[in-house]
Amino acid sequence: MNTLTPNSTAAIARVRGRTPLPAEELILSVLIPVYNERNTIDRILDEVHSVPVRKQVICVDDCSSDGTRERLEQLKAAGRIDVLEFHAVNRGKGAAIRTALAASTGNVVIVQDADLEYDPADWPVLLQPIIDGRADAVFGSRFLGGPHRVLYFWHSVGNTVLTTFSNMLTNLNLTDMETCYKAIRGELARSLHLTSNRFGFEPEVTARLAQAKARIYEVPISYSGRTYAEGKKIGWKDGVAAIGHIIRYNFSR
Repeated sequence: MNTLTPNSTAAIARVRGRTPLPAEELILSVLIPVYNERNTIDRILDEVHSVPVRKQVICVDDCSSDGTRERLEQLKAAGRIDVLEFHAVNRGKGAAIRTALAASTGNVVIVQDADLEYDPADWPVLLQPIIDGRADAVFGSRFLGGPHRVLYFWHSVGNTVLTTFSNMLTNLNLTDMETCYKAIRGELARSLHLTSNRFGFEPEVTARLAQAKARIYEVPISYSGRTYAEGKKIGWKDGVAAIGHIIRYNFSR
């Protein structure tokens, strides 16, 4: 009976075109854009630190006005944040992610919203295809069967429309282009030419990954969406703008 050895396993990975990233070498840069999240920032950092992976926590405050800045400074002094950046004016989520990405050094990066809609407990599922060497980027889909809070019907319709339109131009078959959870190999993420300031980040990074011929996987994640009364910030105007972003970023390189 033949037995697989580490050498034969590595050989199989090479034959299948895989580029494994040993789990013990993984350093995850967590990019956290923050805007007026004073009530949730402590809890999300607790959840981030509860995941047993080596990590670099990077927070970028996008000119908050509710005391978030002061709390972030306290958390940085307490060692809960590795890198802390501040925007002098409100520039948008995409700009905050770009600032965090520029400060990152990990061999994998992931965006983590501070509003508790996405659960860091899902990270292991997101990271596995990269660790296995099957993927360069992994999208966490809210529509592949994971538990989720039941909320707005028209939001789901809008997401489907935007994802379908994006897929038509990228020739991908994603189910959730607008997901926050995108884990990307660090060098690849830092090589992408990103310019979007607001919520155009999602269609832009998707277009750039497609143009880079990145190997993309999709996995199911949980989702606990917020209502507008609870502080949800994205609205129908952002959805309309996303159509323009999809066209712009897919026809520009």
